[in-house]
Amino acid sequence: MARQTPPSTLEEKLAQLEELRAEARTVDPAKLEKRHAQGRYTARERIEKLLDEGSFQELDMFVRHRTTDFDMAKNRPLSDGVVTGHGTIDGRRVCVFSQDFTNFGGSLGEVMAEKMCKVMDLAAKIGAPVIGINDSGGARIQEGVVSLAGYGDVFLRNVRSSGVIPQISLIMGPCAGGAVYSPAITDFIGMVKNTSHMFITGPEVIKTVTGEVVEFEELGGAMAHNQKSGVAHFAWEDEDHALEETRYLFSFLPSNNLERAPYVPTSDDPNRETPELIDIVPDNPNKPYDMREVIRVAVDDEEFLEVHEHFATNVVVGFARLNGHAVGVVGNQPMSMAGVLDIDGSEKAARFVRTCDAFNIPLVTFCDVPGFLPGTTQEWDGIIRRGAKLLYAFAEATVPKITIITRKAYGGAYDVMASKHLGADMNFAWPTAEVAVMGPEGAVNIIYRNDLKNSPTPEERRQKLMDDYKARFANPYSAAERGYLDDVIEPSETRQRLCVALEALLTKHEPGPKRKHGNIPL
Repeated sequence: MARQTPPSTLEEKLAQLEELRAEARTVDPAKLEKRHAQGRYTARERIEKLLDEGSFQELDMFVRHRTTDFDMAKNRPLSDGVVTGHGTIDGRRVCVFSQDFTNFGGSLGEVMAEKMCKVMDLAAKIGAPVIGINDSGGARIQEGVVSLAGYGDVFLRNVRSSGVIPQISLIMGPCAGGAVYSPAITDFIGMVKNTSHMFITGPEVIKTVTGEVVEFEELGGAMAHNQKSGVAHFAWEDEDHALEETRYLFSFLPSNNLERAPYVPTSDDPNRETPELIDIVPDNPNKPYDMREVIRVAVDDEEFLEVHEHFATNVVVGFARLNGHAVGVVGNQPMSMAGVLDIDGSEKAARFVRTCDAFNIPLVTFCDVPGFLPGTTQEWDGIIRRGAKLLYAFAEATVPKITIITRKAYGGAYDVMASKHLGADMNFAWPTAEVAVMGPEGAVNIIYRNDLKNSPTPEERRQKLMDDYKARFANPYSAAERGYLDDVIEPSETRQRLCVALEALLTKHEPGPKRKHGNIPL
């Protein structure tokens, strides 16, 4: 084989540079056609669609792997299976990496890990969010323990950046084995229906070890992790939808923990009345209504980005804006399990509350909670420990906290749902609110057990006692008398009062005690 003559003139060197750039960006036509037929984009196509047009600045395009075993030396593609760099979304700087399944199945080796770590380090230095696009078969087996060390290096950076810069993971293909723990540490995970899969061990290993037979989609598909495990926060229809929604999510987040989320001017009057809410709470206390409608009516332009929509549907969480300011919203959902708090709902809300607190996003809570879900399954699976996570999260949060009780606020769940006792700044209630230890029927059955037992007309007596209890406790005024509520408001005033309260609280500063960190009951 003839030895190539190295370029000598500037013109030749520039030509060589363009040739190498073209080589790095080239995808095998057969692989490209296959991906497009599957509804998938290439690593660079995904970045280009995610970022502002022409803003992407690629880094480490010319790196190659260093492995010489298993004939790897014969195949050393430029970029080594991941595209990294930085660009902008709506003019705001963001760092990205996008794994390239067309090179070694996107498997992670030493050099690929170095590239990912390098761009994550850059993000931490400049205070920019990181968006990772995951599409990888896992560790590069040919590189042995070096690939495992690479994962560890990535995990360490995920942890160090947690609560400092937002981290978003897009699962746009396989994500298996130890690789899943990097997205698991990040703030938000989104998956594409039918093409994304996450699991620790695949169907074949599960069949061998346990005898269970399960398909990829059922085991670790987008809906499995959105509905059952709660690992993923979003389920997107296709890759275009995923990239568009990621840009929208990004608009609610600050660049880092020292900044606030972007202010977005709105034409929606902060003094707009909300008469739609006057009759939304049914007269029958056992009849449900949709808390999402309450939220949408109250916030700017009825825009509400729900997070964890398909998991623990008895609790609603998501992002909205009030008079242009981003807020995190938490609400009980009477349409699902009467809005009761259970293990999954508590953990879902606690995680969201802590995310908002980490990134200076005020919290608005809509409370309609009949209590914690009873039962042996809940008790044995740790409702005490896991329900305490939500209590801890609200009490720990130092961002502005505003709460509106729309109907039921019973028992310990009243305390947990951002009550005044956990440090909420502004607490309001509608006239339909009931703040009490428990509902009238349960309270009467316990307090007047002997009275009812000895009564000649127990049902009439029970009804009279229940009416007395309702008059005394099934209202917001007993709590308001003691200052546990700052005001009882008309439902039509909801948006106005929220906007005014938030404006007043934007300058809130609440330093915590000196300590390394608290010990949340994990």
